[in-house]
Amino acid sequence: MLKHLRPHILVLIALVTVGLSGWHEVLRNGLDDLRLAWDQRQASGEIAIVAIDARSITRIGAWPWPRTLHAELLHQLVRAGAQDIAFDVDLSAPSNPLSDLAFSEALREADGSVLLPTFKQPAANDPTALHINRPLPQFEANAWPVLVNVTVSPDGRVRRYRFGEKLDGNFVPSMAAALTGQSFASDSSFLIDFGIAPASVLRVSYADVIDGDPATLAQFRGKKVIIGGTALELGDRFSVPNGKIVSGPLLQALAAESILQGRTLRATSSAVTLAGLAVILTLMMLTWRRLAAGWRALFLVGTAISIEAVALWLHVRYALIVDSSLLQIAVVVYLATIALDEIDFRGLLRRVAENRFQRIAMSLGDGLVCTDRDGLITLWNPGATAIFGYQPAEMVGQPLRMLCADPAVGIELFTTRDAAQAQTPAASGSVVEFEARRKDGESFPAEASVSAWHGPDGLQYGTILRDISVRKREAERIRYLAEHDALTGLFNRITLQARINAMLSAADARDRDIALLVIGLDGFHQINDTLGHAYGDLVLKGVAERLTAEIGDTGIVARLSGDEFAIAVPCAAVGGTVAELAEHVARLFDLPLQAGPRQHHVKVSIGVAVHPEGGRTADELLGNSHLAFCRAKSVRRGSHVIFEETIRSELETRLTLEAELALAVERNEFELFYQPQVNLLDGRPIGAEALIRWRHPTRGLVPPGVFIPVVNTSALSEAVAGWVLVTACRQARQWELAGTPVRVGINLSPSQLHAGDLAATVGKLLHETGLSPALLELEVTEDILLHDEPRALDIFKRLKALGISIVFDDFGTGYASLSYLKKFRLDGLKIDRSFVLDILTDSDDAAIVGSTVSLSRQLGLAVIAEGIENQATADLLLRLGCEHGQGYFFGKPMPAADFERQFLAKHVGESPTEDQRGAA
Repeated sequence: MLKHLRPHILVLIALVTVGLSGWHEVLRNGLDDLRLAWDQRQASGEIAIVAIDARSITRIGAWPWPRTLHAELLHQLVRAGAQDIAFDVDLSAPSNPLSDLAFSEALREADGSVLLPTFKQPAANDPTALHINRPLPQFEANAWPVLVNVTVSPDGRVRRYRFGEKLDGNFVPSMAAALTGQSFASDSSFLIDFGIAPASVLRVSYADVIDGDPATLAQFRGKKVIIGGTALELGDRFSVPNGKIVSGPLLQALAAESILQGRTLRATSSAVTLAGLAVILTLMMLTWRRLAAGWRALFLVGTAISIEAVALWLHVRYALIVDSSLLQIAVVVYLATIALDEIDFRGLLRRVAENRFQRIAMSLGDGLVCTDRDGLITLWNPGATAIFGYQPAEMVGQPLRMLCADPAVGIELFTTRDAAQAQTPAASGSVVEFEARRKDGESFPAEASVSAWHGPDGLQYGTILRDISVRKREAERIRYLAEHDALTGLFNRITLQARINAMLSAADARDRDIALLVIGLDGFHQINDTLGHAYGDLVLKGVAERLTAEIGDTGIVARLSGDEFAIAVPCAAVGGTVAELAEHVARLFDLPLQAGPRQHHVKVSIGVAVHPEGGRTADELLGNSHLAFCRAKSVRRGSHVIFEETIRSELETRLTLEAELALAVERNEFELFYQPQVNLLDGRPIGAEALIRWRHPTRGLVPPGVFIPVVNTSALSEAVAGWVLVTACRQARQWELAGTPVRVGINLSPSQLHAGDLAATVGKLLHETGLSPALLELEVTEDILLHDEPRALDIFKRLKALGISIVFDDFGTGYASLSYLKKFRLDGLKIDRSFVLDILTDSDDAAIVGSTVSLSRQLGLAVIAEGIENQATADLLLRLGCEHGQGYFFGKPMPAADFERQFLAKHVGESPTEDQRGAA
């Protein structure tokens, strides 16, 4: 029973919901506006408007205007024979007295035919209270007050109009009611008939009436005239049905026309609507089970049309507004109920989904194949055709397993697997890879994503197929690149470590050793710099080919980085000692390498680490063999070094020393000692060499041979060398100011010449300290000049221009010393102590020293001999022609205070001697 009443209950629920929400009013207003649009009619012609429009404002001037103009207008309209004249203009406030007087006179002469506006508005001091604006008393005495307020509906449109309203106990008619001359002593309202065309109401511009043209004035004879603002800038505008916007005077005119034409529209009562709803509900309850759905739908459509036809007839004939909104809602709900009962929405949605699926399937770039429960293909999209080469007509109805290169695999993949998935379709979506076969017989790797779902014809399957041959090749290429060196094709460091770990596991199980050789090319950077990186790559390939050809399957050959290679080989496979293996590998490169069209000779340095002494893991073996390789590079270039623990301990000692040196810089633990340089004839000091010393907080003075080599080869070199230069210059300046000028020699560091601008730094320091350039001597060694001769030559020229002396230290210990005497403008040289120590007993040393002194004199260079430790050595040097020297015989390096006390105190106030200037 409840199922039979369900449609009618739904209608009642819909009606109650719409009624309570107020949505039916929107539909009611829409239907009313539609009838107004259908029932169009013309104005009666009895109402005319004098428009205060934009044209009038342009001619007369900005609003408001003087009331003398209104008086003139009134005179013109009275002379034209206008029947009644209504001003829709605020006249409640006084203006110019003369203007008000002129307007009062015009009203008196009009003899009671003028209507003036009265309106209510919120009070200025209390927005909740209403204030009544009336015309000025002198105006109201000769005119009729009329109400001009209008009511705006909730939807923002003006639909209703009141006949009048009691104000202060007196009934005041509305402007439209007063103009029609009909008596309505009631405050009831009516619906304005907006079917009356606004364009059919006569409108004349205010300025044209003022002009007094007889033809214009003749239009007002016998008419009722409304005067008011229609210009947009005056703002007196209202929204009305059917999307129209009208001015206030036109709204008053349409209301008056509605009264004159008997078109004061009245709405029917709610009882009529309820009766109509009762009739519809009764009829539908009686016919719902008796009539087929189609007949019921036709009956309802006919009912809806009939309702609107009757409503339109009553509107046109009797000015009645029938609220048919709820009736139409009931009809629409009944029609929707019929549709829900009769239309198979599930089937419709299914067909829509199937059509959408078909469109998506046909547009996919991947292959999409659908099968039934038996594994026969039901759908074959263009993507599958592109992959396999079969057309849809060839494949629909065929078993899916024929796509597999191995039918047995196909049965396993696409029957057994899918049958298992069919039990739980929600868990489907598995991805499998298999070997597929194209129409032309070509096999290729493919990927299948298999899904199952319940369709209208039972359980169905879908398979997305992809040709993954390119992906497989790319994956293989990526794997190869991850494991191999791209240039040489050898294993890279990561793969080498993995292979070494595997070899170590096997070696530990069999109690065998593994040897790891790190091999580097000597001077390879020069090949890149001179012949180019492309040629350098050919050399690296040649090295890789030679190592691979020699080692073969015996061990592993890898490229670590740059010009470094590695060989990992079981010691049992070496056939000799590890040292012999290293020598054998080095001899492989006695023959030139074929690098492109040319041959190239290379030498290698080799570091060796042997498991287990040289490391128990791949990381330890690699690290230790690389330490041995670095030792071979620095000490025994072109040979091999086998790792020993002493190598690591030395490195750790160096690292510890570097860390301590960094702290020493921060804590100012360095000091400068000064060793005297003397005239060998009389022992008089001619200068001092500044030598850095490190006073360690726990070890005391650290020997310079321990820390200076570390400083010169670390990042601290530039900072320490800069400190030495500044400190020595300041000390030399102090001695100069004290009257004991001493030339101070400072050893330059390679970092000072290769980083920054040494000449500019020295020039700035001389300026800041005030030190005389002649008291500064810079000592350079051959290793400073080896790297960048043009730069060194430029810096020396600029230093010489400052007046600074430059001497060659440790002369005779390098292979190119004589060439540097020719290239660089030096002031002197210092004979290395290795030639001086045994000069008394070694005739060769004496000959070298004598030749050096003789050569220096011919070149105009001063000479200082280092390492003098006794008087006999000093005397022999004098006989050989060397006049200046330094050594422990004259004084060890000492602090500045000791140097002052021992060598300078007795020479206070003396000027530099000729020896000092000559040595400089």
